Amino acid sequence: MKEIQLSQGTIRYREQGSGETIMLVHGLLTNGELWREVAPRLAADFRVLAPDWPLGSHEIPLNAGADRSPLGLAALIADFMDALELENVTLVGNDTGGALCQLVAVHHPERLARLVLTPCDAYENFLPPAFRPLQLLARIPGATYPIVQSMRLAPARRLPIAFGWVTKRADDELTRSWMQPAIASRKIRADTAAVLRGIAPRYTLEAAQRFGSFRKPVLIAWAPEDRFFKLHFGERLAREFPDARLELIEDSYTFVPIDQPERTASLIAAFARELSGAQHAAHQG
Repeated sequence: MKEIQLSQGTIRYREQGSGETIMLVHGLLTNGELWREVAPRLAADFRVLAPDWPLGSHEIPLNAGADRSPLGLAALIADFMDALELENVTLVGNDTGGALCQLVAVHHPERLARLVLTPCDAYENFLPPAFRPLQLLARIPGATYPIVQSMRLAPARRLPIAFGWVTKRADDELTRSWMQPAIASRKIRADTAAVLRGIAPRYTLEAAQRFGSFRKPVLIAWAPEDRFFKLHFGERLAREFPDARLELIEDSYTFVPIDQPERTASLIAAFARELSGAQHAAHQG
C-alpha cells in the first residue's frame, strides 16, 4: 500500500502495472479490495490505482474539518488525481463510488479521458430506499456503534441490508475486513456517519442535468439482476451521456468486480484499449 497526503487527509492506495491510468472507485463500507480480482487483469496493459476512499472501510480517518459531503468527496478524488499528476484517466465507479464519479465527471473532468459506471447510485436513487434508514441512524449520536458491532457476525453481514443483496460471491473474510475499521475506530465511525448524513438525491439529480457537458466516452456496464440499482437506471445513464453505450454483466448483483471479475475487467480493458487506439491514430494523423 502506498500513501499520499492531501489537505483532507491521508489516502492509501494500491498501484499495479504501467501505461494509461485506470482509477477505481468503490462505494460505502468497502475498500480497494473490492477490485482485487479485476485490478491484476487490467494491470497487464494499464497502470491501475485502487485507493481506499474514506467511505467506512478506510483505516486512516480524515482530518478534522474535511468536507465529507458528496461534492467534497468528488473534490477529494480530483485532488488525488492532481497530486499524482494523472492524465487521461479512465475513471471507474461502483455503488456509491459511481455516484461520486458522476460528480467528478461534471465538476472535475480535466484529467479524465473516459468514464465507466458499473451498478451505482444515480438520479433519485442516492441512497437506494432500503439503505436510507442508515442515514436516519447516522444522525443519532452513537447509533453507528451498535450497527457496526452487529456486523462482527458473518450471518449478519449476509443479510440483505448488509452485503447479502449486493454480491452473490463475496466471502465472509472479505466482508469482515470491510467492517473491521469501523468496528475498531470511533473516528472511522464518525467519518462513516458524516458521509451517510451528507448523501442526498439532489447531488446526483443536479449532476444529471450536466451530463450533456461531459462529451468524453462513457461505458455503462450494468447487472440486470441488481436488486438496488435496476437496469432502467443504467439505460437512462446510457441515453443521457452524449457518448455512452450500455453493456450487460449477467449473473451478478451490484458488486460486479466480485461476482464477475473476468467480464468486468474485459469490458473495462476493451473500452480503454479501443479508445486509446483511436486517440493514437488521431495523433499519428
